[in-house]
Amino acid sequence: MSSQPTGSLIVQSDMTVLLETASPGADVAREALARFAELEKAPEHVHTYRITPLSLWNAAVAGVDADDVTSLLASHTKYPVADVVYQEIEDLMSRYGRLWLIRDSGDLVLACDDPDLLTEVANDKAVASLLGRRLSDNGFHVRDGDRGVLKQVLLSVGWPVADEAGYEEGAALERCQFLAELRPYQVDALEAWWREGTTLGGSGVVALPCGAGKTVVALAALVQAGTQTLVVCTTVSAIRQWIRETVEKTSLTEDDVGEWSGLRKQIRPVTFVTYHSLTWADRDVDPDADIEVRHPNLAIFGAQDWGLIVYDEVHLLPAPVFRATARIQAVRRLGLTATLVREDHREGDIFSLIGPKRYDAPWNELEGQGWIAPATCTEIRVPMSPECRSEYSAAEPKQRHRIAATSSSKVEVAEQLVARHPDEQILIIGQFVEQLAEIAEHLDVPLLTGRTAQTKRDRLFGELRSGELKVLVVSKVANFSIDLPDVSVAIQVSGQYGSRQEEAQRLGRILRPKVDGGQAHFYTLVSAGSDETGFARKRQRFLAEQGYAYSIVEWENS
Repeated sequence: MSSQPTGSLIVQSDMTVLLETASPGADVAREALARFAELEKAPEHVHTYRITPLSLWNAAVAGVDADDVTSLLASHTKYPVADVVYQEIEDLMSRYGRLWLIRDSGDLVLACDDPDLLTEVANDKAVASLLGRRLSDNGFHVRDGDRGVLKQVLLSVGWPVADEAGYEEGAALERCQFLAELRPYQVDALEAWWREGTTLGGSGVVALPCGAGKTVVALAALVQAGTQTLVVCTTVSAIRQWIRETVEKTSLTEDDVGEWSGLRKQIRPVTFVTYHSLTWADRDVDPDADIEVRHPNLAIFGAQDWGLIVYDEVHLLPAPVFRATARIQAVRRLGLTATLVREDHREGDIFSLIGPKRYDAPWNELEGQGWIAPATCTEIRVPMSPECRSEYSAAEPKQRHRIAATSSSKVEVAEQLVARHPDEQILIIGQFVEQLAEIAEHLDVPLLTGRTAQTKRDRLFGELRSGELKVLVVSKVANFSIDLPDVSVAIQVSGQYGSRQEEAQRLGRILRPKVDGGQAHFYTLVSAGSDETGFARKRQRFLAEQGYAYSIVEWENS
């Protein structure tokens, strides 16, 4: 009798890779795949990955070459890999760095050591519109203002460019020292981003789990760069958290830092602005006017002598910031995120305009080292009441998700889950304000939504941090950039369809390591037999890639 094939991967000629989760070595194979492939589906037994141009180019930037990828596949595959897969990997990875942007006597130049390749690329109409005169067989002049847009276009035609043109220093940041101690992986992240201050360093994305100290990495980068800095944040609460961390972990004082929001308008050596304030649009202006006329705050901030711009939660970049970032490519940039996943598939814009992924730490690795809290994830399938089931069945497909997500049966389940954790701090998180208001009233606990005044938000978050408040019901405004170190339980009652990014962010609210070394609990309530079950599977894909497994429990009334 012949032996059964070994290995946990099945590599297919369409560049998809199947991971058999029960196979020996599956965890090692998953970790290897995460370096150069993207997870697409993660049901119970077989996970589907896809090797994409962008995933390979990010790997190339991180120092992984085609030989590394092919040998990793070969060492874990169950069946022989088709030659066409290896050829595609070799071709795609060889494309990164064949073109590069440099400075030559002060001019910006698109350069290539292969004149024929440069001619081929320049014959593309979209590329040609962004090129100036041909300087030699090996270079074209490029207008400084087209630096970012050209990188976007070159990526779209399959030739990612290495930007080696350097950066303006910006105004010096006086008297700034870093006062905290970096963890080993934070040191690695900073070094990967900075790269000793070479022309290749100082732009790109650092991906770390929520609770792993992305803010600390950014503050160390700010001190390393020694330049005046703009930090773009998600909310005013996040701005104030950043300011507290800045004053605590650097020698900067409150006079050195400024808040630009709907409440304050301060520009200082280190300034914090929300995405909303940065991209505020004047509705009285012609929609066809220049971007800085339609979004006047972009012009205000563009006129400052920044040497570094930090984008917190960089995966949230709105379109106006994408376009503005395309214009300020001479400034060093640092993007921070827990996951680069975007449901609109614009990760390529982040690669081109902010920079490639410089550092990415696996969540389960940091958990194993004690830097983030271990977490159990449970999907609870809650039966809908007969009335809700009838309404759901009769509704138009577009209306069904909301009906299932806001099922009143979830209120009792949330109450019983809160009772299971009497001595822990708990967040109840959801998408629909009416549902959250019902739960908050039923449990007699505070509710925080986008309509909550900033002073009340600050007070509620402060009470949660101090331990005075045990349970808080929150809308999606708490998805991002809120430091709640002692919250150990999250109950997700509804979400934004199949958003992987939102799922990761919500789990991240409870991952800061606990003083007692305790475990975090993440519950997701899903209406049984509804479209929520399918959306839940899609939401969980990124976390499955990080090694988190959801147990599925059928809720029974008792």
